[in-house]
Amino acid sequence: MTTSPRPPRRILIVGAGLAGASAAAGLREQGFDGDVTLFGRESHAPYELPPLSKGVLLGERDAPDWVREAGYYAAHGIALRSETTITALRPADHVIVDADGTEYAYDRLLLATGSRPRTLPGFDGPGVHTLRTLDDALALREKLTDGARVVIVGAGWIGCEVASAARAHGAHVTMVDPAPLPLRYVLGDRVGRVFRDLHADHGVTLRLGVGATGTGTRADGRVVLLADGSELPADVVVVGVGALPRTELAEAAGLALASGGVAVDAALRTSAPDVYAAGDIAAHDHPCHEGRVRVEHWSNAKEQGAHVAGNLLGGHDAYSADPYFFSHQYDLGCEYRGLADPARDELVLRGDPASREFLALWLRDGRVTAALNVNSWDHGDALTALVGTRARVSARQLAEADLATLATAGAADR
Repeated sequence: MTTSPRPPRRILIVGAGLAGASAAAGLREQGFDGDVTLFGRESHAPYELPPLSKGVLLGERDAPDWVREAGYYAAHGIALRSETTITALRPADHVIVDADGTEYAYDRLLLATGSRPRTLPGFDGPGVHTLRTLDDALALREKLTDGARVVIVGAGWIGCEVASAARAHGAHVTMVDPAPLPLRYVLGDRVGRVFRDLHADHGVTLRLGVGATGTGTRADGRVVLLADGSELPADVVVVGVGALPRTELAEAAGLALASGGVAVDAALRTSAPDVYAAGDIAAHDHPCHEGRVRVEHWSNAKEQGAHVAGNLLGGHDAYSADPYFFSHQYDLGCEYRGLADPARDELVLRGDPASREFLALWLRDGRVTAALNVNSWDHGDALTALVGTRARVSARQLAEADLATLATAGAADR
């Protein structure tokens, strides 16, 4: 994982999502006056994904949050090549190739190709939706009408947020997942039950503990087939079972892969000289976590994109920020900081989960690994510090002591 010692004059960025666009802006903000070209598959200018499953799907807005305002790229000399797919990377030649066969030479290259929705066999054709792009969100919103029968396959973050939006539009919603609780693998059983009860209380029919095997057609319309032999009538089917990083370009070029993504060191450099990766595809040798970390959340794309700009210009700074994401479902809002393993870490609760206003924190070997605040907004700085310093505390202290005091002590201990 090396970088040429000479200063770059041509920097190419493959992927015009949040990570790629943040890196392009970061290059200009750091004074780089060479060529910057940003390649994107979509026709839209770069935008952020969180509003798609929130404000756009709810009908509160028709546009996402743009990474930069209209005209920014041209005004700052960033060549934005929309609707352009890069099909090949030749690291030895410092060249990438688009679908038309046009070659582009680079001094430094950033791969920020993002993810695509994971699909399931047996789920295709009219009426089956995934949610990843602005066009996906607008198309799905048209179908979330009063009385529509919506079946959501997957009870993760996307499935839960789509269920919330669909109920807001008056749709009849059924959520299916082979796990016994929503978000179980992220939050564990105790907190997962909060989200199960939240959706049940808002009229969602939950078919948990059973998988979906495909769709079928009956005389009265489409159905979703379940592994137990039952069928669910469905006017709309949403498959929300995660995402797959777009690593094909890197893999074909011979770059090292790891943990489902492109292997990068602490400074986000890949195994190829002068090639970096950021965002969803980056399997990061994180200096503060065990093993490699690959995160598909908004803050990771934004912060890694901004950070890697300095390294594209010759820096070697490690990226050390913790994962962060947020969610809104009905009248519940929450923020998650850090990275816990619910099957391994000790859960500590502050407040009553039944009230849907509480804090959940996780401990591993006496140190804080993650924190979730649910409808509780007074402790953000303390939670960030506790997670960021891996504060050494007991479960009793975490449950009873003043969090700001613990955070200060944790910073001193580190």
